[in-house]
Amino acid sequence: MNGSADRLPRLLALVPYLLARPGIPIEEAAADFEVTPRQLRRDLELLWMCGLPGYGPGDLIDLSFEGDTVTVTFDAGMSRPLRLTAAEATALLVALRALAETPGVADKAAVRRAVAKIEAAVGQARPAGVAVGLAMREAPETALVRDAVSDGVRRGRALHLRYYTPSRDEVTDRVVDPMRLLLVEGRSYLEAWCRVADGVRLFRLDRIDAVDVLEEPANPPPHAEPTDTSEGLFRPDPSQRTAVLVLEPDARWVAEYYPVDAVTELDEGRARVLMRYADTAWMVRLLLGLGGEAHVEQPAELVSAVARQAEAALRRADHLPAT
Repeated sequence: MNGSADRLPRLLALVPYLLARPGIPIEEAAADFEVTPRQLRRDLELLWMCGLPGYGPGDLIDLSFEGDTVTVTFDAGMSRPLRLTAAEATALLVALRALAETPGVADKAAVRRAVAKIEAAVGQARPAGVAVGLAMREAPETALVRDAVSDGVRRGRALHLRYYTPSRDEVTDRVVDPMRLLLVEGRSYLEAWCRVADGVRLFRLDRIDAVDVLEEPANPPPHAEPTDTSEGLFRPDPSQRTAVLVLEPDARWVAEYYPVDAVTELDEGRARVLMRYADTAWMVRLLLGLGGEAHVEQPAELVSAVARQAEAALRRADHLPAT
């Protein structure tokens, strides 16, 4: 961890770390940051030259050395570690996962370690971190799924998928004939001929619960055409309705997880989104699962449906025995 890309985050973390541990031995601090004591001393020398514009005695970071120990005597305002908002953490995770899937990335293991660290930090930050709504089904893309799908595409073998479809909130089993792997808008997809749907379909890898590579060869029909993704994956469907939703900060994941037509930033981290849906019952379940973190503005019939279901749930709760 001696490169410049590793040194900057280490320098940003050093001051709050040392403030919490005055008089810590340099060797112990070096071990915590996984660097040599010599490297840590170089970092401390650089920190000694950092501070607020003006760079006078009262602006620079000040350190005190006694023997082999170090203490921060002036922090120049760097008293807290850098924190990400839920939206920033989500965006960073999406970008890192896309990077891990990009051909030619030399150190994918390092990218995956970074993803794991951010996910752990987000998990420890709840409830202020990324919130998972009751109607969202978590199925993180795994290396096992990626490797099996890649193997099927490379060897030209049919695949048996266990796949989750969020618009119907159901898991189905199907056999597909792989055509290619795609990376679109930060997500990994398998494009394949689906024998159940009798057509070309895109399967998001993070929605595949299980995959088996079959011995039979993949055999998409000659008329199976690759999907045109030049204008994005999703096209407006006249049969679908559009909901106008206002999402609170902890519900911003909805706009990341489900396709939306537009996102308008509002105050205090909220957002207004246009979201298409085919099944009103599914949309009502999603919104009720979000509790007070999502508000329906339109259409009126969806507002009424959510209100009716919420009132019915409250009536049922009134009849439950007290605990």
